[in-house]
Amino acid sequence: MKNHVLRPLWCVLAAIALTLIVRHFMVPADFGVNGESFTYSYHRLSNVDEWRDFKAKYKGREYCQECHEENVAETSSSKHQLIQCENCHGPAIDHPDDPETLAIDTSRELCLRCHASLPYPDNPRSRIKAIDPNRHNTDTACIECHNPHNPNLEEG
Repeated sequence: MKNHVLRPLWCVLAAIALTLIVRHFMVPADFGVNGESFTYSYHRLSNVDEWRDFKAKYKGREYCQECHEENVAETSSSKHQLIQCENCHGPAIDHPDDPETLAIDTSRELCLRCHASLPYPDNPRSRIKAIDPNRHNTDTACIECHNPHNPNLEEG
């Protein structure tokens, strides 16, 4: 064969060989051995233990209930019953040790994430009361009039 055909062929074969050698040293031995239950079998067996040992960032309402029974009970019987405590209070990853108290987001923007009136057609299944943020008490924080644990009340 001519050189103009052989030279590129050798380059391609060298690139394939280099890729296989690098792959041999870079890919862990337990990669892809965990069976078909994982997407495309691309999974490290040791990854299961890593995720099992990973500290959960969000604890859930049950964790909050141990110390805040009255707030959880009040929220559970309100229109905010589907919202987890940490959506407003932040993650309780090491609470109450560090931080001792969670920073509470009382900003108007947090409430508007769910309660801003959007220009979409009415959805009869939606149960969220929407407001026009440009017209409804623009200079006032929502918690000055509404109790987020019990939004049925008109006092914070």
